[in-house]
Amino acid sequence: MSRVRDFRREVWGVLSSVPDLPRLLEALGRFPPRKLVSPLIGAFCHREEVVRWRAILSLGPTVARIAEEDLEAARIVIRRLMWMLNEESGGMAWGAPEGMAECLYHHPRLSEEYTPILVSYLRPDGNMLEYPPAQRGVAWGIGRLAEKERERLLALRAPEYLEPLLSSPDFAVAGLSAWALGRLSPLPEQELLIPKLEALLSREEEVFFYDGDRLSPHPVRALAKEALELMGRG
Repeated sequence: MSRVRDFRREVWGVLSSVPDLPRLLEALGRFPPRKLVSPLIGAFCHREEVVRWRAILSLGPTVARIAEEDLEAARIVIRRLMWMLNEESGGMAWGAPEGMAECLYHHPRLSEEYTPILVSYLRPDGNMLEYPPAQRGVAWGIGRLAEKERERLLALRAPEYLEPLLSSPDFAVAGLSAWALGRLSPLPEQELLIPKLEALLSREEEVFFYDGDRLSPHPVRALAKEALELMGRG
């Protein structure tokens, strides 16, 4: 047990001390990928938000490495994250949707199999999550996947399920939904989204997340403005 704790401490030390993502992944790449899974998922609950995000962003490439050797072993990791989102697990689901999305982002076969499940977490007729931190994670995950899986997400009607979240009282849910919708643009019937996006232009709160380029705070109003510009309304 002490060796497990020592290894977790070593991995968390890397997450805390290596700020550059490419160098972080290089540093973690010297460890066996299957051993990394538990410490990385454990870091989803780290007290420092930046460390939590580094763990999320490290899990995807780690699971992709596993998938290249043993696809079923990678599926087991995805199912572990799904269990964390299950009410029966009794967990808080911190980071689970983001971690799941990052795994799908880095491996096309996993994305093909599990993107429908990720979207289902916003569907009233599916596995809808009503806990705001989990909704934030799913909205971010859809925005992250939009870079590679836009057509699949449109076929799964992801914009339709994101649209109600623009009116969420949780500013992070609303902001991340705006960001995701912008990345999915152009959209069918996007004119229906314009008033809800415009309503967010006065929101001064900031959401800390990885936008595909940097890990930093993003004002909600800026996310809404960007989405409107991508829809040709800037």
